[in-house]
Amino acid sequence: MSAEAPPIYEPVDESNLSSDTGEIYLFQWLASTEKAVRQASTEDLKATQTDLEETLVKIVSAPEPYPPPGRPVRSIVAKCLVALYMRGETKTLYDTIQSFLKIIGEPKGVGKDSSKIAAMYCVAELMGMFGSQVMSLVVEIVTTCLKLYRTSSTPIILRYHSLVALEKTLSTAKRAVTDALVKDIIKQMKYALSDKALPIQRAACNVLVLMYPADDSTRLVTDVDSLVVSCTKSLEGADQLTRCSLAKLVAHILAATQVQRVVPAAEPPKKAKKGQNPNEDEEDAMPGMHVQAEEAKPVMTPQEMLAQLSSQFNKPQASKKTRVGIFDFYAALFAHLESAWLEANYGLFVGHLMTEIVANPRNSTTRYETLLVRALVEVLLRDLVGVRMLGEQAQISAIQELSTVYLKRWPALMPGQTAPNPLCLVVALREVAGLLQQLGNAPPPVQDALVEPLQTLLGHPNHTIRVNASWALRCFCYSTPLRLPKVLLSVVEMLQRDLTTLTTPAAPADITNRTLGHAYGLAALLAVIPERPLYVSYDISAKVFDMAVQLLKRAGEHEVRVARTEVEVAWTCIAALMALGPNFVRAHLPQLLVLWRNALPKPTSKDAQTGRSPAEWMFLLHLRESALGAVYCFLKYNSPALVTPDVTRRVASMLSNSLSFANTFTSRRIDDNPEAPPPESKELSLESREALLRTRIFLCFSLIGHSGATESIQSSLLQSAISLFASPEGYAGSPLQAAIASSTGSFTSIWQSTDGYAYGVSDVEIEERPRPWMNRDSVEVSIEELTQKPILRSCSHDPLFLCQRISPDVANQWPEPPPPATAAVNAAVQLFAQLLPLQDLSVAVRSLTQLVESTGSPKLEKNSGRKAAVSVNAILALVLALRQVNSARSRQVLGSPQVTSLLAPLLKDVLVDGDLLLRKGSAEAIGRLANIAGTNFLTNQAKTLVDQVVSNRDPHGRAGCALAFGEIHAHVGGMAAGPLLKTTVHVLMSLINDPHPVVHFWALTALARVIDAASLAYAPFVPSTLGLLFKVYMMETHEPEGGALNQANLSGDLPAYQVVCQNIDAVITVLGPDIQDSARSRTLVLDLVHQFISEDDDGICVEAISCIQHFLMFAPDSVNVPDLVDRFRGYLSSSRRPLKLASINALYQLVQKDAFAMSRLGGDQLVEELFAMLDDDSSVDGVRNVITSWLQQTVVHNPSAWIDLCQRIMSRTTASQQITDAAAKKGDLLDDEGQALSVGTNQDSGTAGGRQTSRWRTQLFALQCLHSICAIVGSSGRREHLDITLARSQGIPVRGLLVSRVPDLIKIAFTASAAQVTEIRLEGLTVLRDVIEIFAKTPDPEYEDALLLEQHQAPITAALTPAFSSDSTPEILATAIGACAVFVGCGVVKDVSRMGRILKLLTSALEQSKESGMLSLGEAAELSPNASVMLRIATLSAWAELQVASQSQSYLVNVVKPYRPALAPLWVACLRDYASVRADTEVVEEASAGTIDSSYTSLGKEVLLPYYVESWPVILQAMATAMEEDESYIVAAMDGQEGVSTTPRQGSGDPVREEPTAFFFAVFGLVYEALCTAVPDADMAARRVCRIALQALKSLICPKYCGKAFTDPVLFEELVNLFYRMALTEPAAVQMYMVEAVASLAEGLALVQNGGPAMGGTSIQELMSLPQVHSVRICAYVLRRAITGPRTSAVVDGSTPLDKVKLINATFEAFIKISSSFGISQREEFRAMGITLYSELLKDESSEVDLVGPTLQSLKSLLEKPADLVDTDEKYEKVIHGILSACLVNVDEMRGRQGAISTRKIKTNLLAAVLVLTVIPPSVKVGRAVLDHCCFLLSQKLSDADEVSLTAAHCAKTLILASTSGNAALRHCAKHLLPGMVECLAKIAASIADDATDSQLAMADEIFKALTALISSLPEELRSRALGILMPAMILLLDPARVIPTKMHTQSVRQLLAIAAISPAAFKDATSKLDQETRDTLETSVRQAVGNRGQAADAPKPQISLRSF
Repeated sequence: MSAEAPPIYEPVDESNLSSDTGEIYLFQWLASTEKAVRQASTEDLKATQTDLEETLVKIVSAPEPYPPPGRPVRSIVAKCLVALYMRGETKTLYDTIQSFLKIIGEPKGVGKDSSKIAAMYCVAELMGMFGSQVMSLVVEIVTTCLKLYRTSSTPIILRYHSLVALEKTLSTAKRAVTDALVKDIIKQMKYALSDKALPIQRAACNVLVLMYPADDSTRLVTDVDSLVVSCTKSLEGADQLTRCSLAKLVAHILAATQVQRVVPAAEPPKKAKKGQNPNEDEEDAMPGMHVQAEEAKPVMTPQEMLAQLSSQFNKPQASKKTRVGIFDFYAALFAHLESAWLEANYGLFVGHLMTEIVANPRNSTTRYETLLVRALVEVLLRDLVGVRMLGEQAQISAIQELSTVYLKRWPALMPGQTAPNPLCLVVALREVAGLLQQLGNAPPPVQDALVEPLQTLLGHPNHTIRVNASWALRCFCYSTPLRLPKVLLSVVEMLQRDLTTLTTPAAPADITNRTLGHAYGLAALLAVIPERPLYVSYDISAKVFDMAVQLLKRAGEHEVRVARTEVEVAWTCIAALMALGPNFVRAHLPQLLVLWRNALPKPTSKDAQTGRSPAEWMFLLHLRESALGAVYCFLKYNSPALVTPDVTRRVASMLSNSLSFANTFTSRRIDDNPEAPPPESKELSLESREALLRTRIFLCFSLIGHSGATESIQSSLLQSAISLFASPEGYAGSPLQAAIASSTGSFTSIWQSTDGYAYGVSDVEIEERPRPWMNRDSVEVSIEELTQKPILRSCSHDPLFLCQRISPDVANQWPEPPPPATAAVNAAVQLFAQLLPLQDLSVAVRSLTQLVESTGSPKLEKNSGRKAAVSVNAILALVLALRQVNSARSRQVLGSPQVTSLLAPLLKDVLVDGDLLLRKGSAEAIGRLANIAGTNFLTNQAKTLVDQVVSNRDPHGRAGCALAFGEIHAHVGGMAAGPLLKTTVHVLMSLINDPHPVVHFWALTALARVIDAASLAYAPFVPSTLGLLFKVYMMETHEPEGGALNQANLSGDLPAYQVVCQNIDAVITVLGPDIQDSARSRTLVLDLVHQFISEDDDGICVEAISCIQHFLMFAPDSVNVPDLVDRFRGYLSSSRRPLKLASINALYQLVQKDAFAMSRLGGDQLVEELFAMLDDDSSVDGVRNVITSWLQQTVVHNPSAWIDLCQRIMSRTTASQQITDAAAKKGDLLDDEGQALSVGTNQDSGTAGGRQTSRWRTQLFALQCLHSICAIVGSSGRREHLDITLARSQGIPVRGLLVSRVPDLIKIAFTASAAQVTEIRLEGLTVLRDVIEIFAKTPDPEYEDALLLEQHQAPITAALTPAFSSDSTPEILATAIGACAVFVGCGVVKDVSRMGRILKLLTSALEQSKESGMLSLGEAAELSPNASVMLRIATLSAWAELQVASQSQSYLVNVVKPYRPALAPLWVACLRDYASVRADTEVVEEASAGTIDSSYTSLGKEVLLPYYVESWPVILQAMATAMEEDESYIVAAMDGQEGVSTTPRQGSGDPVREEPTAFFFAVFGLVYEALCTAVPDADMAARRVCRIALQALKSLICPKYCGKAFTDPVLFEELVNLFYRMALTEPAAVQMYMVEAVASLAEGLALVQNGGPAMGGTSIQELMSLPQVHSVRICAYVLRRAITGPRTSAVVDGSTPLDKVKLINATFEAFIKISSSFGISQREEFRAMGITLYSELLKDESSEVDLVGPTLQSLKSLLEKPADLVDTDEKYEKVIHGILSACLVNVDEMRGRQGAISTRKIKTNLLAAVLVLTVIPPSVKVGRAVLDHCCFLLSQKLSDADEVSLTAAHCAKTLILASTSGNAALRHCAKHLLPGMVECLAKIAASIADDATDSQLAMADEIFKALTALISSLPEELRSRALGILMPAMILLLDPARVIPTKMHTQSVRQLLAIAAISPAAFKDATSKLDQETRDTLETSVRQAVGNRGQAADAPKPQISLRSF
């Protein structure tokens, strides 16, 4: 190593290794060395390579003082070596591997195991990279590995690593292995598949995958069976990780059988066929045979391949765990085969699953088996294939396939046809429902494939099929609402037909089933109505309700069997109708209550007697259960609107009747010997019916809640709930069998039971936010959960769920109901949890005592299954109850010592149970109790837990205690649990060192919770914690493969490293920004995280990514972002889903932080990858957020690139489009089979040569992005994007600008508007509207005076046209009408005759709106009532937009004018309807304007409300503008008169109307409410509504609308109070409009009072009692606030100065208006007030902004005196004096002050004073002193050298000009001002050095103008005297000596000549009296000027020859 070069790494300092932190030192040394090796130059590396190799080998062999090389150390050593050999010399590689082999080969007992493991690991890594370079070592390595693996005494972890080394070696150097060895490897590995240690099985799987490469089938054929069998055998003992490895192997082997293989002709064919069929060998050898052998074919057909798995699955003795595991194999196989194969073979593998698995009799022996298999098949078809692997095209073909093969085959009509197996039909229906939810919008071929069969299947004899068909039909109608009305009607008809048949004697046998099926179908469709309200007419719901009521009435006349059906049908329909909400139910409520009362009577003594047949009991139970189903839906969807205290009371009594009936039944049935229901009837048993009834009762009580049930009912409810879920008697199975199971020990765990009841355990989810366990793939999790799920839910358990409102989205799988018995237990648990916190102490203690006694009951000893179930239920109930403790009373009750002493022992026992759910529940309960019970309980618990940990050696017990510590801290909080922190940390740290995985895993989990809870308080423990976490990482026992046999097998499912990462994450958040200060912690954390993120396990990577995310928040500079981004991009394309999701999250964070940096790193490429992900699998959530955030930040800088991206996606076609086009092209000649085929071919050609397809949701997202692009760029204020000419003038390249893409945007919008999918069409119209709005004003760069969009009128029209076609939905129509209006109103086409089609669409919509009844626009079919109203609103608001726009765009006046008389009444009616919908009243008066349809019942309210809310402001604004124009038709419309001819108005002498107009109060109410609810800091839209409301109010309070309404003091006060409030809170922009309204109110009142007392000179008291005075007050307040700002600085009002100026002017204007409505004398008072207010403004010094200048006009109008004022002069004079003096005082006060504010104040006051002097009439007397002082100040300011002087000059000029009119006072001023002006000129002359400044020129100019005016106003005889004074001063400014005259000189000469021209005589006279020097100057100057001028003028004349000069 050269001496002078700095070493690339520090050598190891061995003295550091022996200290406590030696391991950490070594680890960090290695980490920094690895970085150095990667960054060093090759020369430096080669120089230090040998030393470094020695050191690294030494670290592995670990002589003293080196620590044993744990996992992180060996991992970095290997990385260093790999990096060395990648970049340095490789010749020493051989020796290094040899030295490692030497360490491995040391005999047992010599050398550390950890060194051997590390050496083996390093060999594995090196061989994995460089195996092909050291072939000679391969055999030795392989034999060493096999030998080590075979020695059973070797630790598992070493055997595992030797197999890993074997795998890595084979992966690169398999060629060097001899055949004999290959056979040996395969033999050993097959043997290893059944090894006791799971890690060994996992490693063996990986080796075997390499031994059977996909391209070499020699050994494959014979071994497939044996491999699949041995993998299946291993499933029984496997954990999740091992299952994955086995599945990977099976998937690899089976997928390899599908590879096409050509037998090569050149070689002797014997080799190729070897082992396939021994008998063929001889024949094969014949020379002619290999001709046929040419064709390529897979080893197995797909069916044979799949049969390998199904045959294992269907073995009679296979256990549940094995069979669930086989589905892991299926999932892995499907994932391995990839989408293309699955899409091509969809029918085939679905057929396989159906026939071999679902329909196999072995799989439907019990109900549980059937459901388990259904759930497994569904995970495959739905979660894996449907959601992740099928493209949109394939989803469509899948629906067609399922429809053709299954749905359409029932019923089998033709001879020789067989109907499909019911079990297969169920699966097919569920999959179709799932696919429909995914597709979102079914294209026509799919609709045709489903409409008929789904309706037919409603009549299937099998209950499950009926329910699932109903659900599928519901999904279908939800996604394709245009079909909803027809389907609804046909189902109603079928049901009515069935009901008629039902009562006839000749009714067929299956009639009851068919009737129920149609009822379910109807219920499911009714529940869609609230989601799709615009498509259905409401009379159908009323019709169904009447039908149901009739059925209930007639059921009593029929026999029990028929009556039961009728009752169920009726109540099911009613239950579904309840989902329509209060507006529908309100009208029918009285009737419903009567029906319920009859169905749920009080039980009588007769009920208690025996003698009822089971059929009668069944009827009674069924009746009650069905009726309560309807009650449940009523409570769920109509609370709180209709669930009043009275209704609640009635319902509660019915519920308690039902409860006592159920109790009677159970007591009766126990002594009746319960006869089993006859097996052939598939319906619920009596017990299940009763359980359903109980479920309903409990759920209804839960919904009523505390208020409804009385105290006594609550306590009995608690008792019955507890006895159901926790008592030994609550068990519904056979006690005898349970006892046998307990005594023989055949009971293992309730989670393994397979009877679908599991001893009555509840299946409520205890996790508050269930996250996928340990970051695993959700499909794997779903499959694994099924091994532990004793209770499987299914929608057939309870058809009531069809009546619920669930919006069937893709994301949320619909919640299915559990079996009745379990449902009852769940309901009981939840009711207990809800009621317990509301009880008083005695009831709570009584209930909890009952609970604790039940769980400990001796009867449970005989039934261990029930005992386990009871414990689970009790803990669940307690945890859920404690979660609901939120009031002080409940904390007090449940935290009291009586309660805690009861619960503590129970919780302590459960905490140490082997069942994880119990441990978790108990820990949470302890934590929550500790939070509410106070410190004593807390300290006792802590002590107990510590004792437990010390004394209890059972790992589950210790794990439970650790969890409890975590929960106590989490719930008590960092402050209260502070004293415990130290103890807790010590206990947890010692538990974390425990080698048992259960203990250390849960202890680590608890520690993470403690750190999170303690937050900053944890800081002192951070160093020790980091040390501990590092130590855990180094410990062999905590490795996934480490420890003894049982530990290694457990740790697969309890991965310690993930939780270590969670702890590091928690530590990072505790350190927060401080992490930047402590370098030691920071580097250790980073090194650890880097180690973890490069681990192989996905789960660890996911946790490490989340650590990095937090790290980026606090110390972004320490992270290498480009590397990270590359890593994340790698994960995005990986098939490992958890990693995908985590990296998307992380990218989102990076993009949000700095999108520009991301653009530099990832560029467009990354965005395209993200879009591709959306297309690939739309269920990955966060992608949209990443793209949106990125777009929002960067789009302004490059919109064009973003548009390109979106355009690429929009240019593809969607599958629905393709398939529709295909169907249209082919005509209808093909049958279904042919159609399915054509889709296939079409798709193939589509990917090869045609257009690519894209999912419609991706396209929708692309359109939404375009919308955002337009919105963001449009509002960014960067004009160049919208104006090419501007951009060119600024030199910006046009290509990247938004405006250059207008044609593309319009084209995209056009494509979208003709799409198949409603959502895309809607979004396309939105984008079109954006384009029109943004570019309306953009000029066309090519043509002057033309607008850009003019040339695009045709494509815009074309894009709007499809919206009016026959398949259009109401939403599309409404949006299109809006877009039409925007186009007409934007001013692109101004000529009405050229607007063409677009205007026609609008006018036709308006014509239709005039008629009452349904609308039908364009070719669209007739619409439902709601849709009609909605479109009417859309049309009216579109016209309103035009009316409003016509204020600024004059051409629109002609567009709107012809329709105004028709529009006004419609607008008024629309506002009135909105008001009535808001007020929730029935519309009382007859629909006068004919807009409210008779069928518009109260139902439409909540549907239409959003549309009204959106459009009423613009309609109001249109009315406001019309009112301001004072059109007669609007008055008529407001008065409810239609079709008023526009007669000319009579004179203004109309009498004031008494009553307000008919609709005044409706409109006034809306306006008032809008203003009342406004908040000051509202957004722009809300302010706009405020402004509109005020504009409307201004007109509304004119007497012609309001009559004398405001003479009513109440109304008046309300309004005035509102004004006061607005004056206090609203910003200036709103108050401008408010003061106008205030003025309007005062004027109106004056008119109404009509010469009352106000007009005479009345006393002040009378004056102050006038209502108008309030108006003055408001104005005064607004002014004060505008001038001085709000009193309190708290109100920050974002008004701009411009707004303020406008407000001040508007308010003064209003003020003057108001004062003029009073009598003459009062007017003066108010004038004085106004002027005083203005003087405040003059005095103001709060800001530099000049508010006076722009508002002087207000002062002027205040001062102007009407001609009729004669007698009030002295008042007026006082006021004038006052304001003048104020101005002068203000100026004086500024003396000696500097700065902008004082300058502004002087200027403004001078201007104001001059204004006052010039405005007042000459008759007004002004004091001489004031005038003198004013002139003095002006003269003084004139001579100041600052900017005030110009203002002073201006003022002086004004005064002098004004004085020429002969006003004496002003003449006086002129006299005083002259000396100052002369002096000023002299000063200017003295100060000019070179040339005058601009301000000096301006001043001189002002003075000259004044003087000229003065002279010309004097009589001739005085002029020469005046000139004598003035001329010398002016001459001083001349400077004739210069060659080029100065500006000042020129200006002065011009002025002198002008004076000479005015009065030559005086000029001459004055000149003669000047002294000689001055006169010479003057003469020279004049001569020069005149001479020049002469020369210029007379150049052509030759007679003057002055050439001699």
